[in-house]
Amino acid sequence: MEFPEVMRRGGFDAVVGNPPFIGGQRLTGTLGTDMREYLVQHVGGGQRGSADLCAYFYLRDLAVTNGGRVGIIATNTISQGDTREVGLAQALNRGWQIYRAEKSRPWEGTASLEVSLIWSCRSGDHERFVLDDREVPGITSTLDSQSRIAGDPHRLAANADKSFIGSYVLGMGFVLTPEQAHKLIEKDPRNRDVLFPYLNGDDLNSHWDLSASRWVINFHDWDEDKARTYPDCYEIVEQKVKPFRAQNNRKVYREYWWQYAEKRPALHRAIRNLQRVLVFARVSKIGLPQFVATGQVMSEQLVVIATDALEDLALLSSDIHYFWWTVKGNSTLETRLRYTPSDGFETFPRCLLTDRVRSAGEALHAVRREVMELRKWGLTQLYNCIYDPSVAGEEISSLRDIHVEINEAVCEAYALQEEQDPGIRKFEARVASKPLPAWRDIELRHGFYETQQGIRFAISPQARDDVLDKLLALNHYRYQQEVSQGLHSGKGGRKGAKAAERQPKETEVGPGRGTDAVDSADGALDGLFAPPGALF
Repeated sequence: MEFPEVMRRGGFDAVVGNPPFIGGQRLTGTLGTDMREYLVQHVGGGQRGSADLCAYFYLRDLAVTNGGRVGIIATNTISQGDTREVGLAQALNRGWQIYRAEKSRPWEGTASLEVSLIWSCRSGDHERFVLDDREVPGITSTLDSQSRIAGDPHRLAANADKSFIGSYVLGMGFVLTPEQAHKLIEKDPRNRDVLFPYLNGDDLNSHWDLSASRWVINFHDWDEDKARTYPDCYEIVEQKVKPFRAQNNRKVYREYWWQYAEKRPALHRAIRNLQRVLVFARVSKIGLPQFVATGQVMSEQLVVIATDALEDLALLSSDIHYFWWTVKGNSTLETRLRYTPSDGFETFPRCLLTDRVRSAGEALHAVRREVMELRKWGLTQLYNCIYDPSVAGEEISSLRDIHVEINEAVCEAYALQEEQDPGIRKFEARVASKPLPAWRDIELRHGFYETQQGIRFAISPQARDDVLDKLLALNHYRYQQEVSQGLHSGKGGRKGAKAAERQPKETEVGPGRGTDAVDSADGALDGLFAPPGALF
C-alpha cells in the first residue's frame, strides 16, 4: 500500500489496528529467515529476541504516524518477555508513552485467548494515564502502574544455572502408560535404564501424591547404536516417533529422532546430586512450587529450580516472590499464569536465608503435605479453598497463618540485609522518584484481595507496590555490583552463564497445548512488508 500524499506531510494522524498473531518461535518457519532478519534489523531496530509478530506491527504503526495516536488490539503477550522488550519497551525508550491500556481481557471472538488494548502517543502529549479504568501515575511496558524505580529488571549472575524448563520430548511415541512401562520392565529388568515416570504440570497441580500419570522412554544423549541395545524400547520409538520426526523442519530433530528434542543437559547436571528439587508448573492458576523427587523426567510443562532447601521453598512460596514474577516476569496462557524462569527467577534479588525463613518453609512443607494426603487434594484444589473467604476450618486457617509467617519472615530477612549493607538504602534514595519505605516499615496487612487471577489471600495492594519497588531497586543495586565485578559482558549478558543464556525462554510448543502439538503455519504473508523507507 502507498499513501504518498499522507507521507509527504509526515504520516498519519492516527493508526488503529488489530495485528495478526504469529508466535516468536514460529516466525522463521512461517515467514522465512530473510523476512525474520528484515523484521529484526529494519523494524525492530536490531533488538533480538523471540518476539511475536504483533511487536513489529506495533513499531511499524508508530513509524507511519506524524507523532499522532496509535491504538491497537493485540494478544496479551505484547507486554510479556521478548515481545515486550522488542515492542513496547523500545517504543517507550524512543519517546512514546502508553496513556491508556487494558492489560488483559477475553477476546470476544470464538478463539479462547486474552487480548490487550493499548493507546499510545508521543511523550508529553497526554497528562492523564488510565490503566484498567483507573487513573495511575504512568503505564509501563509491562502494562502496569509506573514504579518509583525507573527501568526493567536485569538478569542476575547470582541466579544463573539454577532454573530450567523441563525436557521437550517431541513425539507421543516416547510416552507410555504405567502399565506398559511395568510390563517392559518385567520382560527385561534392563529396561529400567530407559524408562522413567514422566511428570507434567497437571500431575504437579492435580495429584495429591505428586505422582506421574505417564511414563516415558528416555535414551538420554546416547548414540543410536547404544539405544539399539534396548530393543523393546528402541522398536517402540522407531515405529512411533521416527515417522513423526521425519516431517519436522528441523534437521537435528529428524536425524536424532530417538533423542528428545530438548534434553536439557544443564538441568541434569544441576540436579544430579539432589534427591528432590523445587518445581513450578509453567502454566498454573496458583503459581506455587512443590518438592518432587528426582529420578523422573520433568516435562517442558515444568520449571525446575535446582535446590532441595526448605528456606528456598519458603522464599519462592512467599508473596514477595509471587508478585515479583507475576508482575515483572510473567507471561500468560489465556488467564493462567505462565512462569518464565529467565524473567521470573533469574531477575529475582534474593534475601538472606535465615533460620526463621527455613522454619517457615519446614512448616509449609509438613502441614501442606499432611492436608493434601488427608483430603486427597491436589495443589490447585487446596489453594482454591485457601483463597476462598467463605472457607474456614482449622487446616485451611493453619495454612493461611503459615503463609503470613512466610511473608513476615522473608520481609524480616530483607530488612536484616539492608541493615547490614547501608549502600542499599543510599542507592534507593538516589534512584527512586519518591522515597521508599524501609523493609521493616512495610505493613503487609494480609487479607483477601482482588488480583489479575481473582481473589487471593495475600498482602495488601499498597504493600505489594512497596515490595515491588524495593525489589526492583535491589535488582538494580545487585546488577550494578555484578557489573563492577566483571560478571556481565555486553548488553544483558553474563560471563560464565552461556548455557543459561542459550536456554530458550519458551519452547516451540507452549504448555497446555500438549508435548506433541505441532505448530502450523498461520499462512504465508508474502509482501507484508516493503523495503526500508516505504510505508509498509
